[in-house]
Amino acid sequence: MVKAIRIHKTGGPEVMQWDDVEVGKPGAGQVRIKSTAVGLNYIDTYHRSGLYPLPLPAGIGMEGAGVVTELGEGVSGLKAGDRVAYGSILGAYAEERVVPADKLVKLSDGVSDQVAAAIMLKGMTAEYLLLRTFKVKPGDTILWHAAAGGVGLIACQWAKHLGATVIGTVGSDEKAVLAKAHGCDHVINYSTENFVERVKEITKGQGVPVVYDSVGKSTWPASLDCLQPLGMMVSFGNASGSIPPVEAGMLTAKGSLFFTRPTLMTYTARRDWLEASAAALFDVVAKGIVKIEINQTYALKDAVQAHIDLEARKTTGSTVLLP
Repeated sequence: MVKAIRIHKTGGPEVMQWDDVEVGKPGAGQVRIKSTAVGLNYIDTYHRSGLYPLPLPAGIGMEGAGVVTELGEGVSGLKAGDRVAYGSILGAYAEERVVPADKLVKLSDGVSDQVAAAIMLKGMTAEYLLLRTFKVKPGDTILWHAAAGGVGLIACQWAKHLGATVIGTVGSDEKAVLAKAHGCDHVINYSTENFVERVKEITKGQGVPVVYDSVGKSTWPASLDCLQPLGMMVSFGNASGSIPPVEAGMLTAKGSLFFTRPTLMTYTARRDWLEASAAALFDVVAKGIVKIEINQTYALKDAVQAHIDLEARKTTGSTVLLP
């Protein structure tokens, strides 16, 4: 038996339990891995709270790194002892687990297990948002909410490298300093400033072509007022709660806007998409274009405290749970 964090009912952080689990042998197309580091992400709180329902009891966590210990039938390209990582396989909060081999990527010597666990979900999310959902190009001015968060710190550095002028929003002066040091040209503290007015001021009334928003309810619909005509609203999270149903007429009235609600699972559903996304991410990290800030670590068994701190907005950058 090994240990894993599981939920038997939905609710606050306290519903997570440190359970004994039976892992078993990998089946066809699967491998067994021993976890070395697990990423903490806001989507984990959505699964725990029931916002994104799961069949119960369930493991949670989407992102992690580990070492292959056993291969199932038909697995090629991997061997026991390989260091691997993943960004979208539910159940990461576990000491050991069985996972589909085709959802894993091998790690090079230049990427540590902790860095891999900190970047797979968050970094590949930044990749698809910046390079595929809305292709950021030199000269664009973009607005990124929660710029001091795990995805935000990666994305703002990457967007700056792509030639964009980056406007980031944060919730405190301390986070403003962090965002400024990681690619943001302009930082707005939305707890003390009106971010719509500041965006209009920065862009001389033009607005931005894209808003990237993982905050949700509290920044909706003001984010739409930051967009220029034909701009795109990219909603990829609900940290403050879900946005209400989108009224199509509102998009028309505010300038024939586009709205999308993407997810990493879709953007990495094909093996070639997954490999290309991970390769692009590893490239910018290896070159030092994107520097990874692991600002908090917790023991995996202390996931309850990690969730409390995450939801209280006490964390910055990436957080890693250590089995």
